[in-house]
Amino acid sequence: MSAVKTALPLLEPEAPCCPPLTERPLTAVEAERSAVMFKALGDPVRLRLFSLVASHEGGEACVCDISDVGVSQPTVSHHLKKLKEAGLLSSERRGTWVYYRVEPSVLAAMGQLLTRAGTA
Repeated sequence: MSAVKTALPLLEPEAPCCPPLTERPLTAVEAERSAVMFKALGDPVRLRLFSLVASHEGGEACVCDISDVGVSQPTVSHHLKKLKEAGLLSSERRGTWVYYRVEPSVLAAMGQLLTRAGTA
């Protein structure tokens, strides 16, 4: 029996939050949305936690694997909560541990905002 090979259509990524900064000025809503995201990343511990989750193998990280960032565990929880509130992370509880992940659309939106128009 011969297998028929068909090409699957590529899925379009979700629309980014904002156009590249060099394309046009941001609207008030776009600026507010972007400011929340960048404000959350403006803290070095949060930026480090975000990068630990984003770069973790499999695209998600257990809080037990990322909590060694030089601050106490309650402070880690506080910063992870702020990243979740800003829409940068999502989480899922599995037993006693919480697993965090960065949604691909978030990284795409951040990259799109900081990309020069016409080169994306």
